Amino acid sequence: MPDIKIVTEVAGRVCALAVENGASIGDGDEIAFVEAMKMEIPVTSTAAGKIKAILVKLDDVIAEGQVVAIIDA
Repeated sequence: MPDIKIVTEVAGRVCALAVENGASIGDGDEIAFVEAMKMEIPVTSTAAGKIKAILVKLDDVIAEGQVVAIIDA
């Protein structure tokens, strides 16, 4: 299967990472949290698989639609 890109739906600051590279995740699992408008908004997986790469770090400022992680499904 091809790699799956996980994108954020909001712009903001990465305030937490819930997984590490190589972690197994399920569909709907939280990957990261983005602080926007004084709220912490989860970025969730759209498929089950293994985290191939996390493309952001804590305190990174990210844009809406930015790829946060890649899953090897």
